[in-house]
Amino acid sequence: MEHPENDKAYKGLKVNDGVEAPGSINPYLSTMRRKRQTLFSVNDYVEGILRGDVTMLSRAVTLVESLLPEHQAIAQEVVEHCLPHSGNSVRVGITGVPGAGKSTSIDAFGMHILERCGGKLAVLAVDPSSERSKGSILGDKTRMERLSQHPDAFIRPSASAGSLGGVARKTRETIVLCEAAGYDKVFVETVGVGQSETAVYSMVDFFLLIQITGAGDELQGIKRGIMEMADGVVINKADGDNIDEARRSAVHLRNALHLFPMPASGIRPQVLTYSGFFDLGIKEVWDMIFDYIAKVKENGAFDERRHNQSKYWMYETIEEQLRMRFMNAPGVADRLMHYEQLLLSGKMTSFAAAARMLDFYDNIKDGTGR
Repeated sequence: MEHPENDKAYKGLKVNDGVEAPGSINPYLSTMRRKRQTLFSVNDYVEGILRGDVTMLSRAVTLVESLLPEHQAIAQEVVEHCLPHSGNSVRVGITGVPGAGKSTSIDAFGMHILERCGGKLAVLAVDPSSERSKGSILGDKTRMERLSQHPDAFIRPSASAGSLGGVARKTRETIVLCEAAGYDKVFVETVGVGQSETAVYSMVDFFLLIQITGAGDELQGIKRGIMEMADGVVINKADGDNIDEARRSAVHLRNALHLFPMPASGIRPQVLTYSGFFDLGIKEVWDMIFDYIAKVKENGAFDERRHNQSKYWMYETIEEQLRMRFMNAPGVADRLMHYEQLLLSGKMTSFAAAARMLDFYDNIKDGTGR
């Protein structure tokens, strides 16, 4: 390309030729091939997990999260073989309002217990999925700088995929695999606050609610269901000029908690303040958690809670499998479209359509197909 600025009439000006624009197609595309995950035998996965092989653990978790039938078959066998080696960890669910500093707090909590108590820590960080694109950022590791570099920490971000309470559909199976791999502390970070966080509560031993000051009325801004499920409440960012405000918020929350019925554990939730960014009050938070675990193990509430959790997930799995079988049954998709049209035209109610669909499904099972 010729530049008129380089004409002799323009003394002192010189424009160099630019770099030629690269093509829009990658010239190496033909040599690039997407590598498919290598599938190992069930024994290979189990042996690798039991000896603490992080790579094999990660591959097994990927199988658990996969929707491919062949992956699911292998994953279920791996989970069943690992089940006898699980159950020996302390499971802590961590939730809180957006901006409460959950990931920063997990970084501080994790470093504290690894340095003071030893052992191994698994963090199952559930990332919110877009309802439109179904994609997730999965950027929790960027907010856990110290923990992500610790050799005894395993951080696994997973997309919530619209599942109940923001918990990944296979998080419970992943907990089993992590425990079998020797991780004696497990954190489950949830997307945020909501009554559907029942799913989180139903897989952990201690449910921690993180709050911050200045987020509105402490009593109006919190769902009652979350407060009733919380085994402990902590107020983050209690540092600098915010210390007095955090203490006042703690007093309000303690008064509110006394209005709720006594939890099944028999232990009234405590309210503490701390600073995840400055590592202030971290020891007190973990003293509260370990003291709670010791008390519920002594009064039998620990075992009762885990037994109830096992029953809860059995029924959850039954409902999920029944729904999948119903939706995949022959003729159901077409019949659903038929009843949708009747609903839209006002010729049938939702309840009558549902009853007809269930009758249709029962006939398929009976072999009549009517």
